[in-house]
Amino acid sequence: MINLTDAVVSAKRWAINVGDMQKQKLKKKNFKVNTKSTLSDLVTEVDLISEDMIRAKISQKYPDHNIMGEENEFEDKQSDYTWIIDPLDGSNNYASAYPIYCISIALKYKNEIVLGVIYVPEFDEIYSAIKDKGAYKSGTPITISYKTALRHSLVATGFPYDKKESKIDNLAPFNKILKEIRGVRRSGSAAFDLVSVAGAKIDAVWEFKLKEWDYAAGKLLVEEAGGEFYETEIKGASLIIAGSKELVAELRKIIEEVYL
Repeated sequence: MINLTDAVVSAKRWAINVGDMQKQKLKKKNFKVNTKSTLSDLVTEVDLISEDMIRAKISQKYPDHNIMGEENEFEDKQSDYTWIIDPLDGSNNYASAYPIYCISIALKYKNEIVLGVIYVPEFDEIYSAIKDKGAYKSGTPITISYKTALRHSLVATGFPYDKKESKIDNLAPFNKILKEIRGVRRSGSAAFDLVSVAGAKIDAVWEFKLKEWDYAAGKLLVEEAGGEFYETEIKGASLIIAGSKELVAELRKIIEEVYL
């Protein structure tokens, strides 16, 4: 296995460099915006530049590794290692200069995430985790909140881009969960929600129809911070739930009662 301590240092540096570029572009409003699957599914010129920057760094340091990114095709080199990149999680926010967006970088060895890094540029927060080595925010260990009841909890969620057409639009479980919790937050970035769970800013999160690049790094951060990360599929739609095991169980029960 490669030296993961060295790899996480590199991934943090890549993420911070990309984040600095993103902040500068945002200040100058110097980028183009296009749509992908729907009018609300945005991709900016900065998404593409960011992924190219990270891919170039990975290819330079680990030329034999696979690379999976949101904005480009899977680069398969038949390696046991796969880097998973979301170069700008929260593109909708970024396009509107809303300050919650992230760079997410994970490394998978065979079928297991072994490294995760998420950088929040506007807050200058860098989160990192290595499998079985704990989770950290800017070098300081973090843990989840360990809340055990929804009625005491602040919970985050999001809504899929195809919510206008899809039966799995998250509205039915949202309406039920909203009445059971202390409060709900909608950041517009799954990576931000997951590091917020890992760092005890949010007690739990659930969301449908995420892709692996949306949650790979965040999954490891939550688990290394002492939390549970549950993933399944409901009627063809992916679902993730993260938080303490008690909150994950409560959210899972409500969601399954709605859809199953």
